[in-house]
Amino acid sequence: MTIKLHCFGESGHSYKAALALELSGLNWEPVFVDFFGGQHRGDDFRNMNVMAECPVFVDGDTTLTQSGAILQYIADKYGKFGGTEDQKYDVLRWVLWDNHKMSSQVGMTRFLMNFLPADKRPDQVIDFNQSRMKTAFTTLNTHLEDRDFIVGDALTAADLSCCAYLYYPEPFGFDRADWPNIDRWLTNISDTPGWKHPYDLMPGNPADRA
Repeated sequence: MTIKLHCFGESGHSYKAALALELSGLNWEPVFVDFFGGQHRGDDFRNMNVMAECPVFVDGDTTLTQSGAILQYIADKYGKFGGTEDQKYDVLRWVLWDNHKMSSQVGMTRFLMNFLPADKRPDQVIDFNQSRMKTAFTTLNTHLEDRDFIVGDALTAADLSCCAYLYYPEPFGFDRADWPNIDRWLTNISDTPGWKHPYDLMPGNPADRA
């Protein structure tokens, strides 16, 4: 049975799940959601996910939303990217940290800076978010000082969650050159066989709407 991931290329949270599925070798396919056309606000989508967000993961009779939950499911059911038994809660700790401290700030800032008309961009909000992003990047960069991956010696859901937004090309206040340990870590991940850029892995690209 083919796993389906309802997603779109611009969604960093969708990329977390899509990259986990791609690198796991599981049989899956992306299902495009026209987010910018408002599909996620329609009744059909809300019947699938009352939160009206992407991604939505469908594996047979199991439907899940929220990238962290999807990553945990892939770890629990398929034994992929959960770390060792001794590491699993540390992996979860970093996934939760990312969702609260990093991806939430990066995702919102990237949206405000790139997907809103220039005259509607709230500069004070962007500045505030970027200050919080800098704190998160400092935490991650420091943690990676003597590590190739966030937990243990192999790729886990912690890496897949934390890395996702950092591969996007749109400006949001992050330059890999400013964070050498993060830069090295992102290279470690992208060197993993099967890795794909978000715009190559999922349908949907800003160029499609240009």
